[in-house]
Amino acid sequence: MLSWWTAPVGARPARLPARTEPPRPTLHAGVIEEMGRSIATGDVPPGAVFTLDRIETHFGVSRTVAREAVRVLESMNLVSGRRRVGITVQPESSWNVFDPRLIRWRLSGPGRGDQLRSLTSLRSAIEPPASAAAARAASADQRRRLVELSEEMTRTGEAGDLDAFLEQDIEFHRLVLAGSGNEMFAALSDVVAEVLAGRTEHRLMPTNPRPEALAGHRAVARAIADGRGAEAETAMRAVVTEVAQVLARP
Repeated sequence: MLSWWTAPVGARPARLPARTEPPRPTLHAGVIEEMGRSIATGDVPPGAVFTLDRIETHFGVSRTVAREAVRVLESMNLVSGRRRVGITVQPESSWNVFDPRLIRWRLSGPGRGDQLRSLTSLRSAIEPPASAAAARAASADQRRRLVELSEEMTRTGEAGDLDAFLEQDIEFHRLVLAGSGNEMFAALSDVVAEVLAGRTEHRLMPTNPRPEALAGHRAVARAIADGRGAEAETAMRAVVTEVAQVLARP
């Protein structure tokens, strides 16, 4: 079957992405998933060109589905369309690297380690001050829920229930960012959620979370609940530093 893309002139042949069946009933979501993942992981290189006709033929979809897939990829700056040229894959420097789907795709590829390290650096810059802000701005319900979550995370973590732990961990960090009262911090909730999910999905988490991590979350929650901003910031910095140290190990 005809590939949906053409390698840029002078480029070394790239590995053709394996053909998969897009999931039903959201056919266009399957096309976006396959194309986006292939671009994000480097299987389809910058400068590769394709057309709507090629998408229709390769995936067996309608022109409407092909257009929608391209529209979504354009919104992420993965591709750019020009008349009489076609649709061209853009260099990595142009991508919307904060898009949660792009983060998920990049974590599935060979650059997973570098992606996790850069995202952990982002967390180190954002989450400690967000914790300090949450100690000042979080509602009573948010403070109470953070303490509950930290205790639940200790129980599920010690039991080795990583699925439950992941859900609680995502809720915990979302709540810290939302409780900061800063909409810019809160807008990064999905980014942090993808990082946490990616660590678990790709088995970069120990079977039982480290005691230091569990204690760190409890310390963050208690400091926010008590309105101790400096302590909340210090405790969260310890949490994300522990993650960075784990990722740095061979």
